[in-house]
Amino acid sequence: MQIRSFRLEDAEETAQVIAKTLRVSNSKDYAEEYIEFNINSHSADELIKASNERHMYVACEEDRIIGTGGIAGYWGSLTESILLTIFVLPEYQKKGVGRKIIETLEKDEYFLRAKRIEIPASLTAVDFYRKMGYDYKNGNTEPEDGLMYRLEKFR
Repeated sequence: MQIRSFRLEDAEETAQVIAKTLRVSNSKDYAEEYIEFNINSHSADELIKASNERHMYVACEEDRIIGTGGIAGYWGSLTESILLTIFVLPEYQKKGVGRKIIETLEKDEYFLRAKRIEIPASLTAVDFYRKMGYDYKNGNTEPEDGLMYRLEKFR
């Protein structure tokens, strides 16, 4: 497995990875309408737009994209950053791919300059991020609107 920077030509395949992951892995925690809304907001065009504002990476096995993740400044802050769009194909989950994506993001300049890193964690992935050292923001263990946890890590 290799992790490399996202390229514009990766957008369609990356969008498909996200869509499959949402439909398979997240469907037990979310309504179909919410899943489809998130798929639409992670289309190839939206990923290309996002790549202009954040550092994005893809995890590949040979020539196949199997996961993705990104990091950006948090609302323009130089001392805070945010992890975004972290997805791993269902058949590659629990095989270290997500861990490698997080480790790559934690070597990125946005991470290294930040004192605090936030991640909006899905109901599906919150336990994974907690194992990676992220904790509930302000100690709030309840998901916002019942949909997402706010986690953070301090450096």
